[in-house]
Amino acid sequence: MKKFLALLLSLTMALSLAACGSGETTAEGDPAGEEASGGAPADVKIGLICIHDQNSGYDVAHIDGLTAACEALGIDASDPEQVVFKYNIAENQSCYDAAVDLAEQGCDIIFSDSYGHQTYMLQAAREYSDITFVACTGDQAGVSGLDNFKNMFPHTYESRYVSGVVAGMKLKELMDAGTVTDPKVGYVGAYPYAEVVCGYTAFLLGIQSIVPEAYMEVQYTNSWYDPAAEGEAANILMADGCVIIGQHADSTGAPSAVQEAVDRGAVAYSVGYNIDMLSVAPTAALTSAQNNWAALYQATLEKFIAGEDIPADYSIGHADDAVMISALGESCAEGTQEAVDAAWASIDDGSLQVFDTSKFTVGGETVESYDVDFSIIDFATGDVVFEGPTENVIADGAFQESVYRSAPYFDLRIDGITELNNN
Repeated sequence: MKKFLALLLSLTMALSLAACGSGETTAEGDPAGEEASGGAPADVKIGLICIHDQNSGYDVAHIDGLTAACEALGIDASDPEQVVFKYNIAENQSCYDAAVDLAEQGCDIIFSDSYGHQTYMLQAAREYSDITFVACTGDQAGVSGLDNFKNMFPHTYESRYVSGVVAGMKLKELMDAGTVTDPKVGYVGAYPYAEVVCGYTAFLLGIQSIVPEAYMEVQYTNSWYDPAAEGEAANILMADGCVIIGQHADSTGAPSAVQEAVDRGAVAYSVGYNIDMLSVAPTAALTSAQNNWAALYQATLEKFIAGEDIPADYSIGHADDAVMISALGESCAEGTQEAVDAAWASIDDGSLQVFDTSKFTVGGETVESYDVDFSIIDFATGDVVFEGPTENVIADGAFQESVYRSAPYFDLRIDGITELNNN
């Protein structure tokens, strides 16, 4: 999912998934369908539709991820007869046109990297039943009824939490030194959708594992990629007293703004997303939450090439090398690497649940149960587009994220977080 751009569809869909021991999310009884290739890597032609281009950290992560996966499989990503990239494809009819063009060029499997592409990928999948379409960050594959339409998304909340541990270590250092007395942190978010809410909640919970009294303000940009708006959002948060600025937006705008503030003498630090931000914020950047899309692309392509079933939804985390954080910046607090290593180890062995319900409240109350309707609703008409079950997603004392589908569905507004401009 990347992108929960509210075109026509609401936040949730349905599928019956089981969480495998490795942390992988797969659909129970998902038929192999017609997507199986069963050929050799050299015989497979791949397409990737990107919402932006190499200037967007998010798209770079996908481009590099697919390229690395192809290299591991002996596929030449630089050969247009094997891999075709489509850049700057908007979340509108142009995505359908791009998908059709890739199909007509002979692509056997076509990926798209943004949530708003999904509707048009699904349309193309209906018309080209012999081609597999994979909408990264989508949420409709499990209920679409199509064997050749798939979704995949990593456990981004894990890297968000661990990047929060990094931020928490710095915040504690500043408070112990008396430099900071108000443990308020900020977050630049693109949209108030579950993907973003899930991420910033995990980030704060990571911070609170070090500084329990920490709290957060969120400033939305209403765009996935807008360097100026992201920089301005960071400035608003810093002006309001936030000393650490996280982000779920796709440019270097926020880290650059934080570095500029630091250069003017401010006490402020940045935690980025998608790419290492040290090049634009050498003393302000602490780390970035990152996705290793290569792990998901490679696993999906391996299944496709082998003629094996591709799950309707595919979701893996740090235990399967799908998420990580970037190198720690020079401004990180002493002991940060040890804290990071301990957090990863606990996530990997399951002893740390990111959304442990004993660690947060909603309206002052512990969340004992929470029903999520996994149907897809047309906002314009209110009609159900795809029927899905309603599931209680609280189990074993934790919110079970990315278990019932790959795309995030955590949309609880926990205490301690204020959305400044969620209109």
